[in-house]
Amino acid sequence: MPTHRIATREQWLAERLKLLEAEKDLTHRSDELVRRRQELPWVKIDKKYRFDTEEGSATLAHLFKGRSQLLVYHFMFGPDYTAGCPSCSAIADGFNGFAVHLANHDVMLWAISRAPLAKLQAFRQRMGWTFPWASSFDSDFNWDFAMSLTEEQQREGGTEYNYRRQPAYTPPKGSGPNIGARATSKSQSLEYPELALLLLRSNENIRDGGSTASTFGTENTSFVRGWPIPRLMAKSEEDWSTGFARCITSESNAGAVEDQTG
Repeated sequence: MPTHRIATREQWLAERLKLLEAEKDLTHRSDELVRRRQELPWVKIDKKYRFDTEEGSATLAHLFKGRSQLLVYHFMFGPDYTAGCPSCSAIADGFNGFAVHLANHDVMLWAISRAPLAKLQAFRQRMGWTFPWASSFDSDFNWDFAMSLTEEQQREGGTEYNYRRQPAYTPPKGSGPNIGARATSKSQSLEYPELALLLLRSNENIRDGGSTASTFGTENTSFVRGWPIPRLMAKSEEDWSTGFARCITSESNAGAVEDQTG
């Protein structure tokens, strides 16, 4: 434990009350951000997508299962992966607990990955999960949402992630290429995580345009069960956040996700 200040109870309380005011201000500003997100326009999804599910082939509309809102988590699990991304797995560990509550409040939660359905089901059983998980292996869904990138796309740059254009990828000196940079087809790729909200209106699929629930990269840590706990510790949560970020950068590879969960 590094050297840290020691104070009296009175001194600590005075500083804690100042921090409490800052915490309240942050909450109010967060509420304002939520309001602004909800006011953003929606974007219609015209393309037809199909997915492999436990119940057979399904359209995007079928994934709603009678609800008007669909919450999709793009789980990093490529066709060549031997296991799911550790950070995505940490997020998914919490899905079992609240998926049923979302379903009872007009929201259907699905994880979607490009790995074949059999591989997803085997990993889900290993992890003890029950939430629905669909495969987009034969679909352009991940590619159209820019959650999967080929080698050519990475090297050329210009793809969109987190609402911004990304530069061309150049492997750091002294390091080998990542799984995406080695890819020669869509069977191998760089995978990204995203939590996106889709809406169903008059049998039309509507994407909220990244408004209500779309989050990317380390922003997804807010959905990790127990994530706030490290931030309450006396030591920094840097090791946790660095580990999460490592799984979503261009340094990720199939080997990095092997047998690090469960």
